[in-house]
Amino acid sequence: MKSVSTLFVLAAGGLMFAGCRGIPVPGEKTARHDLGVVSGQYKPGNQRPTLPELTPDSSLSNFLAYALLNSPGVEAAYDDWAASVENITVTRSLPDPQITFQSDILEVVKSVMPGFLQEFPGPGKLSARAAAASAESWAKYFAFESAALQTAFDLKQAYYELYFLDERLRINRETLSLLNDLERIARAQNEVGKGTLQDVLRAQIERDRVQTDIANLEDSRQPMLTAFKAALGLTADHPDPPVPARLEATAVNPDSDELLRIAFARNPRLKAVEANVRAAQAGIAVAYKERVPDFSFGLMADVKASPTMFRPLAGMTLPIWRDKIAAEIAQAQANELAARARLDAAQIALTVDFAEQSFAYREIGRNLDLLESRLIPKARQSLEIARAGYLAGTIDFFNLMDTERTLLNFELSAVEARTQHEIVLSKLSLLIVGEPPAGMALFSPDETRRPISTKISK
Repeated sequence: MKSVSTLFVLAAGGLMFAGCRGIPVPGEKTARHDLGVVSGQYKPGNQRPTLPELTPDSSLSNFLAYALLNSPGVEAAYDDWAASVENITVTRSLPDPQITFQSDILEVVKSVMPGFLQEFPGPGKLSARAAAASAESWAKYFAFESAALQTAFDLKQAYYELYFLDERLRINRETLSLLNDLERIARAQNEVGKGTLQDVLRAQIERDRVQTDIANLEDSRQPMLTAFKAALGLTADHPDPPVPARLEATAVNPDSDELLRIAFARNPRLKAVEANVRAAQAGIAVAYKERVPDFSFGLMADVKASPTMFRPLAGMTLPIWRDKIAAEIAQAQANELAARARLDAAQIALTVDFAEQSFAYREIGRNLDLLESRLIPKARQSLEIARAGYLAGTIDFFNLMDTERTLLNFELSAVEARTQHEIVLSKLSLLIVGEPPAGMALFSPDETRRPISTKISK
């Protein structure tokens, strides 16, 4: 009976250990809170939320919301982050307790000794490992941010290119109509002896060239639509999405100094590298803790003895391999130096990229202003003068066609400049500054880098 009661006590102890929960560390609590807030918006119940319904009249924010919620790349980055948060709990937890059994046998069983054994890492080891895991989790979080911002940029780039494709088609079709009119004028002038057949042929050549350009532009719509579809996270077997019917321009603060300051405070790629530096620093602490021994304690009971005999167990590791410990510390220190070097490189790259995009933004803005406010109006006026001059016989048809071609090139250049202007602004705000689109943030862009909940328009 005593043996049974002893076994019952040991079994109850095992169940007690099995139901134990560890003590969360501060970084773990923060990470779990942030993950819970983001998952409530991004993956409530570990399921994708209902995607916004898209129509040609949907706002750009709805298209962005659809892309963020439907992107496989964003989902993979989110799941990586979620896994890294769970890893904090794994690393700060004690090893599983062991159920032990020992028996002395000499012809017959002399003793039966079940028991428990628990290992305890040396003081500070679990907290150091948890700190490293927390820093690694932040790096994964910023990778999730980067994936979301990259997806938003891809969507906006495809959106602007599709919209301005229609603008280029419109300009070429207007030019084609003008060339048909010029051909009729050339024919009429030729019939009354004021023009030559060569004028008619020149008009036809230019008309055929523009018709081919229109055909090429119309053919380019499909690959552009495919890129837009891919940015929305849609595969080939999905139907083509609607294309927005109106353009929504990017709004960004043009103050370069302020934008650069914000970029250093928010850029998620930079923040991910900073998190890797913190993880490397925590790795050094973990390496130094390897000099601390681990301990184990247990208890066994001889259930055949009367009275029951208990045998306490204790053990301690001996960290005697000093060269191994020194190598682990040196490895951790080298990892930190490499992480710091990568941070310096990332800061330099961010500064250069910002300078290049800021210059492109200013240059394109100046060129666009020149084209829209001066060159295009003057080219249109010049075309009207050339047309009247040709009818009056004061200029030849070659000059008339050259004037028409100049206007067409200016108008197409303006469309290209507007396209690049919007793409550069999107890159500045999304990929460099790290400013999420209005209403689309699944995370906080403030200095604390703490995820917060924001509503997504449906």
